[in-house]
This record gives sequence, structure tokens and C-alpha cells, in this order.
Amino acid sequence: MKVNTALILCAGYGKRLLPLTLKKPKPLLELKHKTLLEKCINLIAKLNVKKIIINTFYMEEQIFEFVKKKNFSIDIEIIRDGKKILNTGGGILNMIQKSSDNDFLVFNPDTVWSENYLDEILKMENFYFSNKLNNILLLVKKDLCFDKNLKGDFDLKINQINRDNKEFTFIGCQILNKKLFKNYKVNDFPISEIWNKLLSRNQLNGFESLNKFYHLTNFEVFNKLKDL
Repeated sequence: MKVNTALILCAGYGKRLLPLTLKKPKPLLELKHKTLLEKCINLIAKLNVKKIIINTFYMEEQIFEFVKKKNFSIDIEIIRDGKKILNTGGGILNMIQKSSDNDFLVFNPDTVWSENYLDEILKMENFYFSNKLNNILLLVKKDLCFDKNLKGDFDLKINQINRDNKEFTFIGCQILNKKLFKNYKVNDFPISEIWNKLLSRNQLNGFESLNKFYHLTNFEVFNKLKDL
């Protein structure tokens, strides 16, 4: 079994990257002459996913225009959040309701994605299906974060997530099953609401990444990444 549809969260305002995001949405910021969104799409295409769904809100027409101009080989559908921004949980739910699939890879494009993650994500996907899970998050030890100001989110022990020591950071890739959203409606809520419910039942799963984690936390970090 494998995941056939990937979601990319592209609706946010990118306020921590001001003034860069005054005129363009965060996913269209460039590093080494390539946008964050393109880096993410290129990785997903190599995962042999059949379709990508992207959500938009802030400066959404730029996202539409970029995808149209690039003419990627993979099938891409863009879905608007609507009149109000939906946050991560609401945005994911709005996208999965448009699909007949049950399992989805979900990406945050403010991580600098590359082919270095290919093997890890494929192994995470295999672990997800082999163990008949409904969720799994890709995590990295804080020591591997380029931005040393990032605080840990979780602890990870034998692929089970808890909050004991918070030595691990979520790096913006997860696999989620549609059933996790069965009691939710499309509105403004963070995906952490669902994570917290799973944590309370010791049912939040993780997979460790061994790659160095580059993430556009803010304007200062973006300028440092440009010089790498």
C-alpha cells in the first residue's frame, strides 16, 4: 500500500518573514533560484504520489499563476480556503473532503525540502501501512535544527510520541487518515488539536529523520539560509 495524494499547506500569511511576504506568499520565496513550493513539489513527485492538492488564501492568485506557468508533470489541484483562512487543521480537512482517498501525506512548504528526505519518507510510509496506523509525524532531534532557537515539540520513544523531554521537533511532514477528522467541520482550527487528542490516548506516532533540518522560521533565518 502507498499514499496516492499529498497535500501542501500554502494558505498562511507568513508574518514572521515580513517584509519578504508583503508582496508574495511564503511558499514562493526563493532559495538558490528555486521557490520553496517547487522544492516541495519536486520531492513529492519522486515519491511516486499521483496527485497534489494545494490550499491557498493569502495572495492566492500568485500560487495559481506559479503552478500554471511551471506546468509540473504531476497532477496538481489548488483549493481555496474560502472567505476566511482555515488554519492547518481546517485547511487539511477542506482538502481531504475533495478527495476519495483515505490516507494523505501532508507537507509544510516552509521546510527546505530536498531529495535527502526521499528514503526517510518512503520508510515512514512503509512503517505507517505495515503497522496499520492512522497518523505519523516526521521528527528530528533539536541538535539537527539549523535554527538553534527552535524549541522541541515532543519526545519520541520507539515510534511513539510523548511530551516528556521535548527533544524532538516536527519538521513539517506527516501522514494522516481521513477518519481522524470525522468529528470536525471545515473551520478555523489547528492540526495540533487532533495531535493533542491522540497524545492523551498515547496514539500519536512518530518517525525519526536524520537529516539536518532547514526551516524558514523568520526573516533572520531566511537571510542566513541564502548565504549557505
